Amino acid sequence: MTNCESVDVIVIGAGAAGLFAANTAGKNNRKVKVLDHAKKPGKKILISGGGRCNFTNYYIEPEKYLCKNPHFCKSALSQYTQWEFIGLVDDYNIPYHEKTLGQLFCDDSAKDIVNMLMNECEKSNVSFSFQTEITKVEKCEDGQFYVYTNKQSYKCESLIVATGGLSMPKLGATPFAYKLAEQFGLTVLPTRAGLVPFTLDPVLKELLSEVSGVSTDVTVTTNNMSFAEDMLITHRGLSGPAILQISSYWHPGDQVEVNLLPNKDIEQLITAALIEQPNISIKNYLSTLFAKRFAEKLITLFDIPNVPIKQLNHKQIQALSVNIHAWKIKPSGTEGYRTAEVTIGGIDTDHLSSKTMEVKSVSGLFFIGEAIDVTGWLGGYNFQWAWSSGWVAGQNA
Repeated sequence: MTNCESVDVIVIGAGAAGLFAANTAGKNNRKVKVLDHAKKPGKKILISGGGRCNFTNYYIEPEKYLCKNPHFCKSALSQYTQWEFIGLVDDYNIPYHEKTLGQLFCDDSAKDIVNMLMNECEKSNVSFSFQTEITKVEKCEDGQFYVYTNKQSYKCESLIVATGGLSMPKLGATPFAYKLAEQFGLTVLPTRAGLVPFTLDPVLKELLSEVSGVSTDVTVTTNNMSFAEDMLITHRGLSGPAILQISSYWHPGDQVEVNLLPNKDIEQLITAALIEQPNISIKNYLSTLFAKRFAEKLITLFDIPNVPIKQLNHKQIQALSVNIHAWKIKPSGTEGYRTAEVTIGGIDTDHLSSKTMEVKSVSGLFFIGEAIDVTGWLGGYNFQWAWSSGWVAGQNA
């Protein structure tokens, strides 16, 4: 075969997982080549966390990941922990802060993380080929993988696939990993958008559109899962951390319950207010608990008579309580992969060794990161999965 470059390890994908796998394999004196169809590395890293990259979380736990096999992620997460990645960030003197709930963000820019990863790859003599389209991958009788591209051909002993899922197609997301997995006889579980805003039916959307931009602390629940964080009303529907989190547990047709006042009891509050300010209107009273525009909208939404609170009867107060503490919404859908932060589903982990990420039936073939059926919560969990799964594959490739 003419113009065929021979290396030890090829990594397909120069995102978080791919870069980490590459520098890890390189540290083990493996000759590593990274192939990517983009012009530059780490595109998703650069836009994550509003450009500041929520690179990990203090509270990484296997329970905060969705997977058909809930035990699968334990080994990788324990082999390469958040503390080790934080140590690497510290080595590079990258300033960072905890925003909320253990979420760690760069003080300055996500570029700091990409530069760190590229620097690590450089130290490990990893080479790159960008704007490279892969046309064919095969494993031959000599046990080597042959990777054919629009530029040249490569052969390697170990092939690490880190091309991600379907989320954010504008950044170049493709189903490449799934197609390659199927080529080698692996099952790909159904995929859907995760960590994604909800869309609403036209009536509710129209009603709430006038208060888009309002954010409020809520607890949202569906399918026995709850998250207590901010909810943001948008001109398209509902977003904010609480909604993004619950979206991963939601399926079409499911109802979502929103507690708009999670740390208080509206009945108790009104009972107290009846003594202190019985003549205050319900709208003005709700404005002491919520943003004024939102309080006005709740009056319409829940069909509450705007009268002095002393005129509310017990039944009306109970109805208000149910609406405030258990507002039931049936989303019409999600915004889909266009704005989703992750892809749920993907390559079935039953085919992979949890200790190495290697395909059990194809020696030397590894799948890591978002391509496989492991999805973390919002807040740095998916980046930590990229680092951990990349590290174990890099160690074993």
